[in-house]
Amino acid sequence: MTHVSEQRPAPGLSRDNDAPDPGDAERDLRVLFGQSTAVFASLAGPAHMVEAANPAFFTAIGGETRARTGVPLGQLMPELADQGFIGLLDRVFRTGERHVGRSTRVVLGTGPDAREAFFDFTYEPRPDAGGNVIGVRVIGVETTQLMHAQRLTAEHRVLLEQIARQAPLEQVLDGMARAIEDLTPEEVLVSVLLADADGRHLRHGAAPSLPDFYNQAIDGIATGEGVGSCGTAAHRRAPVIVTDISTDPFWDDFRDLADRARLAACWSTPILARDGSLLGTFAMYHRTPRAPQEADLVLARVFADTAALAIERRQAEEARRAAEAKEKAARADLAFLLEASTLLTADLDHTQTLQRLAALCAPRLAPLCAVDVIEAGRVRRIATAAPTADEDALLASHIPVYDAGDDAVARVLASGLSEVARRTPTGPGPWHDLKVTGYLCVPLLDRGRAFGTLTLLTTSGENSFDGHTVALAEELARRAASAALNARQYTQRVALARDLQAGLLPPEVPALRDTRIATYYHPAGEGLEIGGDFYDVFPLGDGSWAFMLGDVCGRGATAATTTALVRHTARAVAPLLPGPEAVVQAINKALLDRPHSHGTGFVTLVYGHLAPVPDGGLDITLVRAGHTLPLHITSAHAPHPVPCEGPLLGVTPHLELVPHRLHLRPTESLLLYTDGITEARNDHGEQFGEDRLTQALVTQHHTSPETIIDAVTRAVQAFTGSTGMDDDQAALVLTATPVGP
Repeated sequence: MTHVSEQRPAPGLSRDNDAPDPGDAERDLRVLFGQSTAVFASLAGPAHMVEAANPAFFTAIGGETRARTGVPLGQLMPELADQGFIGLLDRVFRTGERHVGRSTRVVLGTGPDAREAFFDFTYEPRPDAGGNVIGVRVIGVETTQLMHAQRLTAEHRVLLEQIARQAPLEQVLDGMARAIEDLTPEEVLVSVLLADADGRHLRHGAAPSLPDFYNQAIDGIATGEGVGSCGTAAHRRAPVIVTDISTDPFWDDFRDLADRARLAACWSTPILARDGSLLGTFAMYHRTPRAPQEADLVLARVFADTAALAIERRQAEEARRAAEAKEKAARADLAFLLEASTLLTADLDHTQTLQRLAALCAPRLAPLCAVDVIEAGRVRRIATAAPTADEDALLASHIPVYDAGDDAVARVLASGLSEVARRTPTGPGPWHDLKVTGYLCVPLLDRGRAFGTLTLLTTSGENSFDGHTVALAEELARRAASAALNARQYTQRVALARDLQAGLLPPEVPALRDTRIATYYHPAGEGLEIGGDFYDVFPLGDGSWAFMLGDVCGRGATAATTTALVRHTARAVAPLLPGPEAVVQAINKALLDRPHSHGTGFVTLVYGHLAPVPDGGLDITLVRAGHTLPLHITSAHAPHPVPCEGPLLGVTPHLELVPHRLHLRPTESLLLYTDGITEARNDHGEQFGEDRLTQALVTQHHTSPETIIDAVTRAVQAFTGSTGMDDDQAALVLTATPVGP
């Protein structure tokens, strides 16, 4: 016979947000802990003859089989003699002194029918009219259920304390099962099954008294109608009471198993979470067919709720640990990606960037890694990483075929989509020698088109790629592709700027009679833009030469246009005009006449003509237009500025230019430099300045233009230290040489 009852909250353990019904709680407590019933018996004479007793007395000592009077108590209950109770009666009868016992233990009955009971009792003497004791009156209250309730409460409190301090779930459930088995008067075997996350199957949780073969057999049973008591209770979310396993259809598939385990009845209660979801089942098995009393159902509800608390606490703890692990993994991934981004952008060479990509991936993401790129319509393996040098060489020797349909790299290059598999890549390759068991091929994209691939390979004994690894590899590939493209664009831009800058400067320093020339140019920053500093030396056709050094306001294409205009104008008009003043006036006019699209910035310039003289040395005539003062370097005196004044070019059409004439004796030099040298700053923001420039040239005697340039540049670099240049730097040195034989 199968009986299904509604599940009610256990006393004090409501599973919802509503307060428990006080009436229900009181009923459950009364059922669970019992109601006190007074027992009474009147005994006569030294033999303690039972004269009279109330029904509760006969019920307590054994029921109808012992409901007799006119029989000595020792004969009616022979088990009392060995427990000392008959002796107590004898003493009360003999002395006339009352005896009181509290929660006294007594075993009632003999053999398999014996039961343990507890009583609060009083033995009172019965005197006659003359004061003589003629018998004993027994008055008592059975406290057996109260004692059990106290033990139950104590065990329950222990379980709650274990749950509160987060004891292992297995320990809590096992302790709960053993406590119920110990506290229940009749033999009972307790089992707790735990539901899978989807609620479709039940797994072994605790069953200390059930045989191992039984626990193993029911581990993983499905939840569903008719699947034993527990499977059905889990499916219905309501208790299922099977009083006789041998006849109940729910046990058709498990009857032989129950017979082997000597199980005859099973009462199963679902363990439900606060939201009603299934957590498991709580089952009480019996050796004989048996129907539950109301106290049994209450006990099941109490401990099902206790189990729910323990399971939910464990689930909350597991969720917290999972969240912490996920957060830790996310932080580790972020740290890895940040470190990878730093390494990938540390070098502005796209080949080295992709080589770093391979080193980052192995062994962090996979033991083997290869990076391939398309160059001139062919696939080039640009980087590999492996545990050993031999494996690295073997992997590097394999080059995918760009248009091969059976090659994973070729497919990813064509589709632009990642490809992952738990097998060796298709197509030829050293897969067997490398013991490859799986691969992940990720595209390196440039505006949606694949220009390369990142291939990760697992080997025997390694786990296959999961979604987390795929996502991490794709993000790393995205960053690497961006870094590689930026590095390639930077390289191309630097090369372009270098080529354009070279076109604005003389390709080489010309050879002049009785003159040595040295030049220096260094762009600011990383050389990505064309600088505004320039110099030039060119012949005038009559044996004399023109020289210039200047600085254009601004940088980039506009500066390049202005620089070209100044140089080309000077070269065009210098042979036709009488002197430096006229040439600079022509340059100024060209600047004022230029289109606004070609820039409107000013120009500073030193322009001059030089000619060797027969007796040795150089005659120089120069014009200064807003530029830094040239330095005249002699062997006898400290370098001194050449005094000449002049306004900026490209600002006003009316220039007042004063040519300055200078004679350089043999070994004397003229230094022209841009303000990028004197305005260079150190870490404290101080400028290098003219005084430090002069001091750098005083330290030793300079006989060649190259040593002058070297002294200046070394002094500037020592002063600025780690601070980068904010402006271009250029210098031109003219040195008169001794007259040859």
